[in-house]
Amino acid sequence: MTSPVTARDRAKAERSDAILREAAHLFAERGYNGVSLEDIGAAVGVSGPAVYRHFAGKQALLGAVLVKVSEDLVSGGSAVASAQSDAAERVRALIAFHVEFALGNADVIRVQDRDVAHLAESDRAEVRRLQRTYIDLWIDALAPLLDASSDELRLRVQACFGLINSTPHSTRAASRRHAATAAVLAAMAEAALRASI
Repeated sequence: MTSPVTARDRAKAERSDAILREAAHLFAERGYNGVSLEDIGAAVGVSGPAVYRHFAGKQALLGAVLVKVSEDLVSGGSAVASAQSDAAERVRALIAFHVEFALGNADVIRVQDRDVAHLAESDRAEVRRLQRTYIDLWIDALAPLLDASSDELRLRVQACFGLINSTPHSTRAASRRHAATAAVLAAMAEAALRASI
């Protein structure tokens, strides 16, 4: 039997989530080397040493940010894909899911692009494993729609991610909130995935 969740447990979880959000924002803004635990603590209203109650250090915090987002992509993508029985709708649902992720998580995408080299080896291996799982989920969804080798399907999926994930680098925050931005990205992503050659 599990213990009931206490108010203290909830407060600790909320503080950990706040630390993760602010760490992602600061890492995106300044780069891993430009941020201290004191900076992160100050952003959530605690001292730098208090961050150690939640994470072993800055590298562990970076690992938590990038592993969590990779887990969220796999679990969310799996749920979206399994909810669709039609192959074309499954791909559209995955595209919509990833577009929403990219537009809502610009900071994490910037951190992933720039700071993955700073991960501990175990976290880097876990992020890579989760990324492969997510890519394979897309390949499995796309395969019924195209007569293509697995290498070509992988290339198409990774190119699609590049298109969608470039948005945080190429658009202002205000435009990422517009529904039209998501619609354009989704249409472009589907066209790229299914382009005839």
